[in-house]
Amino acid sequence: MEYLGIDENVLKERNGIFTAKEICGQPVLWSAIRDKVLREKIQISSFLNEVLPKVDTIILTGAGTSAFIGLSISGEIQRKTGINTIPLATTHLVTHPSDYFNSESSTLLISFARSGNSPESVATLRLADDHCKNCYHLVITCNYDGELAKYKVKNRRYSFILPPEANDQSLAMTGSYSGMLLSALLINSLDKCDIASHSVDEAIACGTTILEKYTNDLKKIMDLSFKRAIFLGSGPQYGTAMESHLKLQELTDGRVICTYDSYLGFRHGPKAVVDEETLMVYYFSNHPEVLSYEKDLVKGMAQGKKPLFQIGISERELDDLTLDAHFKLPKTGTTENEAFLTVSNIIIGQLLAFFKSMQLGLSPDSPSSSKAISRVVEGVTIY
Repeated sequence: MEYLGIDENVLKERNGIFTAKEICGQPVLWSAIRDKVLREKIQISSFLNEVLPKVDTIILTGAGTSAFIGLSISGEIQRKTGINTIPLATTHLVTHPSDYFNSESSTLLISFARSGNSPESVATLRLADDHCKNCYHLVITCNYDGELAKYKVKNRRYSFILPPEANDQSLAMTGSYSGMLLSALLINSLDKCDIASHSVDEAIACGTTILEKYTNDLKKIMDLSFKRAIFLGSGPQYGTAMESHLKLQELTDGRVICTYDSYLGFRHGPKAVVDEETLMVYYFSNHPEVLSYEKDLVKGMAQGKKPLFQIGISERELDDLTLDAHFKLPKTGTTENEAFLTVSNIIIGQLLAFFKSMQLGLSPDSPSSSKAISRVVEGVTIY
């Protein structure tokens, strides 16, 4: 048996079997998540129909990778609900709760967590209950037995527990990230189940294309000697860029220094970090007007130091750009599913991280030689 083109025995020897299997298993996982959301549709809808008319703010929260989910879906949720929707990490909320929670405000707190055992996770629920006029909770987690899933809140809550296979065994979050992201998108689209289900099919098609068509190309690119990597994304794909930068940095144990930005933001100073040892990764929008801004930035990369290698990922043709590699995704024919595109696009960042980890002689399942990072964050005291 092979995973990502590597024999299973080799992956076990290199301590990379879980990461490889979990990356490969995402399209199947997404289908299982769709089925579970549909099975719980009545209960979820009942909760949202009761709670949403009572709240004036929605906060999307999590720690680390789980926090990045909110960056990809906040726009979708705000457009759908008409309620002010803010992505905020638990790591901000725990230290400065009064900056974000309001005693005059009624809030829906949507919490994302793989294990639900990070110290900040439960602390954020408690602080929200203490500081808000009223707080309701939607918990999206991969662990039915985690502290987050079991914590008793003051007001109504709903816990959506992903299928067990979403609870990654490896250090880095892969299926858990894309799975929680998809869960939130589907929950946000319960009144349009047919359209959302089709969007899942499109995400599965894109993810399968990346895994089956582009895995070997990405593996070869990781043989390049780059020391920096920059990921750019606009709108919902800003979250994809942020998560990709963390994946590559985590799985290379910090040997590759990474950053992320929006295309327009990158012009305002961060572009200075580009040099001849830099990998550039562009997640392109499927909105034509947004893509115009993004193309302008890529064309502008000709000024200043030229990066070592430039990768583009898009649904649309990019014939007017000079890229070293272009990974073309199946065209969905609509711009309405851009947020769903983030579910599949993150596989690019995961594969880059996995193969670079292997190329550097590290163990993808547990890449931190100094144990500086761990699967569940340790050493945090809640005061």
